[in-house]
Amino acid sequence: MSVKKTRLFKQADPSCDGAGTPVSRSASGAPDADATAGRFSRLARFGSAFLSGTAICGLATAAIAQPSGNPAARLFSSTEVIVSSVVMGALGAALLSAVWLVRQRGNMEAETQEMRSALSDAQQRISKYEALIADKNRRIVVWESGFSKPEFLGQLPPETGAPQEDRDFLAFGRWLRGTSAGELEKSIELLRSQARSFDMVVETFRDEILEVQGRVSGGKAFIRFIALNNLRAELAELKIERERLTHSIALFHSLLDAIEQPVWRRDAQGKLAWVNHAYGDAVEASAPAQAIDEEREFLGTIAREKIKAAATSTSPFHDRISTVVHGNRTMFDVVDVVVPGGSAGMAIDVSEAEAVREELKRTLKSHAETLDHLATPVAIFDGERRLQFYNQAFVQLWNLSLPFLESKPDNSELLDKLRSEGKLPEQLNWRSWKETALSVYRAPDTQTNLWHLPNGQTLRVIATAHPQGGATWVFENLTEQVDLETRYNTLVKVQGETIDHLSEGVAVFGPDGRIRLSNPAFRALWGITAEEAKPGTHIKAIETACAPSYDKADGWRRFGQMLTNFDDERPSLQGTFELYSGLILDYAVTPLPNAQTMLTFVDMTASARAERALKEKNEALQKADEIKNDFVQHVSYELRSPLTNIIGFTDLLKTPGVGPLNERQAEYVDHISTSSSVLLTIVNDILDLATVDAGIMQLHYSELAIDDLLDEVAMQIADRLHENGVTLAITAPAGLGTIVADHQRLKQILLKLLTNAANFAPEGSAITLTCWRTHDDVFFSVTDKGPGIPEDVLKTVFDRFSSSAKGGKRSGAGLGLSIVESFVTLHHGEVTIDSRPGFGTTVTCRIPSATTARSVAAE
Repeated sequence: MSVKKTRLFKQADPSCDGAGTPVSRSASGAPDADATAGRFSRLARFGSAFLSGTAICGLATAAIAQPSGNPAARLFSSTEVIVSSVVMGALGAALLSAVWLVRQRGNMEAETQEMRSALSDAQQRISKYEALIADKNRRIVVWESGFSKPEFLGQLPPETGAPQEDRDFLAFGRWLRGTSAGELEKSIELLRSQARSFDMVVETFRDEILEVQGRVSGGKAFIRFIALNNLRAELAELKIERERLTHSIALFHSLLDAIEQPVWRRDAQGKLAWVNHAYGDAVEASAPAQAIDEEREFLGTIAREKIKAAATSTSPFHDRISTVVHGNRTMFDVVDVVVPGGSAGMAIDVSEAEAVREELKRTLKSHAETLDHLATPVAIFDGERRLQFYNQAFVQLWNLSLPFLESKPDNSELLDKLRSEGKLPEQLNWRSWKETALSVYRAPDTQTNLWHLPNGQTLRVIATAHPQGGATWVFENLTEQVDLETRYNTLVKVQGETIDHLSEGVAVFGPDGRIRLSNPAFRALWGITAEEAKPGTHIKAIETACAPSYDKADGWRRFGQMLTNFDDERPSLQGTFELYSGLILDYAVTPLPNAQTMLTFVDMTASARAERALKEKNEALQKADEIKNDFVQHVSYELRSPLTNIIGFTDLLKTPGVGPLNERQAEYVDHISTSSSVLLTIVNDILDLATVDAGIMQLHYSELAIDDLLDEVAMQIADRLHENGVTLAITAPAGLGTIVADHQRLKQILLKLLTNAANFAPEGSAITLTCWRTHDDVFFSVTDKGPGIPEDVLKTVFDRFSSSAKGGKRSGAGLGLSIVESFVTLHHGEVTIDSRPGFGTTVTCRIPSATTARSVAAE
């Protein structure tokens, strides 16, 4: 719709008695074309009349002024004729002009009257149009071509929320809803730039509906805003609501198509009406439309019947249902809502969530078990600061009752209880201290504090806030650590003092070859100052400082090479060298942890001198011992021959062939024979011991039957037992088998033991010889009922020439048990004695039975 507006402008015309001349203007303000053409026509006619009069006068003058044949007959001169012609022309032109002007004045008055009539009609029409446009239910905005300012006509009702001021009206975003304002501005832009008309409905912030029409007419753009009446407004509202619902449905469809969960909608008959892409993929359809057309069901028949029976309009179905998707059995959380026109449902895959939930439960349980087995007390509080978890170490630390802990006390309540029981350190301001401790729930960082408990324990309390609320408290017991640190510091000081007061020189070097510490003895031995051996000094400088005392290759030069090499293994080294000053030093290079090395130096000057003296004395003693052994062997051999002769002649005298002996002679011969035998036994024992001491005793191993050995020993000892009035009882299990040993020496061992027992056994008593064997050894035990061996004598019973005649029938040389021990030791066995005064004596010998038969020298 185009609107043409006529405006009237009055102009002063001095030739028209000051009356206003009506000028017709269009809506654009331009003068009327017909009026302008009339004025120019009248001016042209006036100019033509004036020129025509002038021309007539000129012609007349020229005719009058024609030359005659008689100059005397001329009445006027040429100049006079020209002047008079001009004057007459002017008068004629003025007369014509006056006549024309009078005529024109009449015409103009008639035209003026017509214009006034037309103006009155136009004003009446304008008033009528403005009255129509000024309706409160509409407003028009007009734009000229280009970028001219808009004109506004009419107003909208105030209840619509539209601004009344022209400058605020075009700010659509301030009084129209965002969607409406955006669409309207876009439509206006297309209207003005491309002359594209539009019709639309917009909504204000006050929920009022306006109809907007955009048109182009006569090069102008018109926008008409119309406030609708009730019926049209309701229709427009329904239209807007329908578009909004359509957009919402399309938006929700797009959203449901984008999610990975199957979603479906059924009609009143239960048939699929719409499904999303996830549903189509789950039922292996190429597109959702195919799933609908082919009625491919996501859930089984039983599940659908269950949903149909359970779902109502007031109570939606919500349960977990198992179904097969892509050949795999999957658990879904299904929600189905029923409405009068059908139903809609969604299935959420919870298989992974269930697996994660179970894994989380197992992880939490594992963590709880792990924390419960930790030696460090741990307590966890939730977002409400109530105790949720504690381990056994926490219970043992605070000695709190389980019912109290199971009641999940508040953190503040727990601190108050610990304070009331005297388990927390006393504070000058308890409230402030507790608030500081509980500020961990608001702190972004972990808080660490030391608590010195009244019972002497020291705890490092580490409190960490959880991002979701709550906190974890860890109570690390530092009592032992503090005690160890204190003891370590004390030990370091004691070690430092100890090293400083050692008589041995000590120096410790680091892996870089620089000295870490040294004691005064080290500096005194090498004759260097404390400044030269201060910590950090390199071993090269130490070598230079010690060079005057000792500069050979096996000294500091060697130490430096050992300290600064790159070998993986760091060997130790010991040795001795003599300084130029005469000092003899024993040194030791000892690797220490952390790649450090310790050098120790001991002044062995006095010890070396004493060692030399001892070596000289030892050599002299060894020489004397050799002389003694040679003497004993020589004398023993020299004594054995005469004794053999004496015993032989004594036995000869006892024979009847020599002649009879009287009683006294026979008695003397018996004494000579007995004494010679005893002396021969002593000589043989001394020779055996000398052979053992000289290391030349040889054992001739052979396999012996133990039963035969026992019988042989019993026969040889029978006379001695009979002489002493005692009996022998042999206790041995059957089938003892054999033993690999030296037959002569083993028999000699048993005879020595039985002889010793017979000497101390009371007359009429019995001596017991017991034999048994284990897996690897054979045991021989001789028991008597003699007076026993005192404890002070028991310690020296195996010493040579140690004898005690107390309780014995005969006194010997004290070599029997010594020989027994030597022979048993040569067999790699051992001898034990069990004796108590008044209870007799038991001597047990253990002889290895698995020794390989061989002949060895005694060691």
